[in-house]
Amino acid sequence: MEIGWMRNRRQRQVLISFVLLSMCGVGADLGPYSVVEETERGSFVANLGKDLGLGLTEMSRRGARIISQGRGEHLQLKLQTGDLLTSEKLDREELCGSAETCVLHFQVLMENPLEIFQAELRVKDINDHSPVFSEREMILKIPENSPPGMAFPLNNALDLDVGSNNVQNYKISPNPHFQVLTHNLSDGRKYPELVLDKELDREEEPEIALTLTALDGGSPPRSGTAQVRVEVVDINDNAPEFGQPLYKVHIPESSTVGSLVATVSASDLDSGVNSKLVYSLFRPSEDTSKTLEVNPTTGEIRLRKPVDFETVQSYEVDIKATDGGGLSGKCTLYLQVVDVNDNAPEVTMSALTSPIPENSPEIVVAVFSVSDPDSGDNGKTVCSIQDGLPFLLKPSAKNFYTLVTKRALDREERAQYNITITVTDMGSPRLRTEHNITVLVSDVNDNAPDFTQTSYALFIPENNSPALHIGSVSATDRDAGANAQVTYSLLQPQDLSLPLDSLVSINADNGHLFALRALDFEALEAFEFLVGATDHGSPALSSQALVRVQVLDANDNAPFVLYPLQNGSAPCTELVPRAAEPGYLVSKVVAVDRDSGQNAWLSYQLLKATEPGLFSVWAHNGEVRTARLLSERDAAKHRLLLLVKDNGEPPLSASVTLHVLLVDGFSQPYLPLPEVAAAAAQTDPLTVYLVIALASVSSLFLFSVLAFIAVRLCRRSRASWVGGCSVPEGHFRGHLVDVSGTGTLSQSYQYEVCLKGGMGTEEFKFLQPIIPSLPAHDTGRNVEENENFRNSFGFNIQ
Repeated sequence: MEIGWMRNRRQRQVLISFVLLSMCGVGADLGPYSVVEETERGSFVANLGKDLGLGLTEMSRRGARIISQGRGEHLQLKLQTGDLLTSEKLDREELCGSAETCVLHFQVLMENPLEIFQAELRVKDINDHSPVFSEREMILKIPENSPPGMAFPLNNALDLDVGSNNVQNYKISPNPHFQVLTHNLSDGRKYPELVLDKELDREEEPEIALTLTALDGGSPPRSGTAQVRVEVVDINDNAPEFGQPLYKVHIPESSTVGSLVATVSASDLDSGVNSKLVYSLFRPSEDTSKTLEVNPTTGEIRLRKPVDFETVQSYEVDIKATDGGGLSGKCTLYLQVVDVNDNAPEVTMSALTSPIPENSPEIVVAVFSVSDPDSGDNGKTVCSIQDGLPFLLKPSAKNFYTLVTKRALDREERAQYNITITVTDMGSPRLRTEHNITVLVSDVNDNAPDFTQTSYALFIPENNSPALHIGSVSATDRDAGANAQVTYSLLQPQDLSLPLDSLVSINADNGHLFALRALDFEALEAFEFLVGATDHGSPALSSQALVRVQVLDANDNAPFVLYPLQNGSAPCTELVPRAAEPGYLVSKVVAVDRDSGQNAWLSYQLLKATEPGLFSVWAHNGEVRTARLLSERDAAKHRLLLLVKDNGEPPLSASVTLHVLLVDGFSQPYLPLPEVAAAAAQTDPLTVYLVIALASVSSLFLFSVLAFIAVRLCRRSRASWVGGCSVPEGHFRGHLVDVSGTGTLSQSYQYEVCLKGGMGTEEFKFLQPIIPSLPAHDTGRNVEENENFRNSFGFNIQ
């Protein structure tokens, strides 16, 4: 009985919760749906896709899901078919107790866009419980002078089923004295009454044993029995009578255990033992018997356990007063539980989006519902968040709220928000609940890399060794993750005659700059270029910085690798099929040396390989070939470090890194044709470069000879002109500049200086000096002055 009592209590609690939710919610948008209790898990209830008018793909895209009210998840949504299924066996008695109608409220939540549908599921009862009497044996003491037709109430049987499956009728075993009648209570329950048909004679039959049977209306019907023992007593002709037939009492739900509820009183006109009264609860329900107790002597009714308005709002029970002769009278106690604000609001989070992207306004961060099981003002709630946050609370449906952003967020300003959702009810005293959520802001690429300096000055000696670290540039990015990862690259300047990636390379990850080949001070004194810093965002952002490299004079030249390029940001990768035969041409390292003769003879060797013995390099032409057959056990990626060395004393060298990738499905169209391979072998890139270099030297020599003849002719013509004409004295105006230091130009040295258009006075174009026939003793002095003039402007004319 204790287990059944606790179970009925939980059933009533669930029932009250659902009743409150129904009172707080709106009318159902879907359903109502129904299902028979005790059906197997996964049973079909309805197709929500058809009811909502949505296709299967649309339901999945919109993120449809079921939100159940109360405890447990009773339903599940199968997005593939749109079917609403049971997620467990449903026990109507456990869910709704003795309620006639068992309704489970739930919502269908569409997350994108947000839309909420109210729905309800009605659980139909089946006849799965038999009637049970609270007492297996009932004893009645009936005076022998009781007239026929006198009725004696009996304890009713309890059946957890409802409706027609509950107790419908009572029967008594065949006997000559009694029959049983079935009566209805105000709450719909049925109780038996034993009616006397024939007078009793104690001397003839002092005790009568009967069997009372309770039948429910199920199909097939279930039954329960109890024994009724009638003891015939001597005459007691006055039954107890209460002062009032109905006692109405109000008690707050905060009352403690043992609190006095009411005191009932009855009187009996008899005397002696027949006037002594005993008070008891008559036909109490399981929950009532656990909640109330009556003092059998004084008639005081007190609480056995705390009452909860949210679970049970009222109790109704009969109080019986029995005298010593067995006669009894009864009255009714109606106990109304008064609600107090003893439940804090509850926050149920339905959806939370974190992290959210920055720079995006009006983003739905969270969807949650607020509930308070109290009634009246005690159940009304106010929801808020702390001030100073770029978020806004919006009511979206009954008791549902959405948390959205007020404006676009900036991750660099703040990357994390701790939001406290505060819900306060309107009761007295007011109760509140705080729910904390953490919202992270994801990064968007909105900051370009920033160099630590706008320009960098680097110094390097000529004839440096290849891959020499000459300096570094550095840039930072305020973004995070991939958006803050900076990749460095070189930007070819327009005024540099040589390709920049043949001079220097940059490590794309850390900004280290390396000289790719030996620099010759006589050929290139200094050069400038731009370094770009690009982040990994989408779209990528970049910035630039100026780098000036000053070459310090030295005296040798090292080999320079033309192929593969070693620029750090775009490594050269060669593809080799795994089916390649030994001697397969993987790649060819091409290098040149500005030296000539023996010092320009280059040799190649393999310094380091990921897998030694797999590749070899030909010493005279730099061809990298496979040394053996490839197998599946060979690694897919290989890194070869090659050395290019000249034949000078001491010998100089350069290193080159070659990346090789072994592939399985290397299709035939990508393999070089034999004719093409033969033509490529005949046209050696080194020969082409040597021919180009020889043509350049020849052209330069021819141009020098022509220039020398032109200068000689010009000097003679000017000398004859100066001999016949006078040179103006004093300060020069306009485009002539005085460089003698005395305020005027002498006839010996006159320079015409032309200012370049649009360049102001910062850049000059110097023409050849007008030199007449000079005396021998002035030549040395004038030449020295000429050299000083040239050096003052930073020119060194060889």
